[in-house]
Amino acid sequence: MQPPGRWSRVFVTAAGLCGAAGVALSAAAAHNGGGNLATAAQFLLLHAPALLVLGLVAGGQLMRSAGAVLLVGVLLFCGDLVMRHYAGDRLFPLAAPAGGALMILGWLAIAVSALTRSRAGR
Repeated sequence: MQPPGRWSRVFVTAAGLCGAAGVALSAAAAHNGGGNLATAAQFLLLHAPALLVLGLVAGGQLMRSAGAVLLVGVLLFCGDLVMRHYAGDRLFPLAAPAGGALMILGWLAIAVSALTRSRAGR
């Protein structure tokens, strides 16, 4: 068995941090009534298992790139929502839409990666 690669460690670490942040933001949203916090928490908790799987599955370059795009998208989207809640301002203009678009692109790239890998195995 090979030791985990750098990207595997990055994705598993990110999964743990996203999960922890998601739970913390869920609690904060429950106590503060924050719609943006609840949305950020939901996205973090939904993407944490996906990042964990990406870290545990030995994927090719496209899968690793898809995971990186997904992670950046989650960070931008959730970071912008949290910033709006606590600072009353955006992370930067269009951060949330850019993050959302990157998440969509990341998920599509994961799907393409699965299709290309299955074709190569035939």
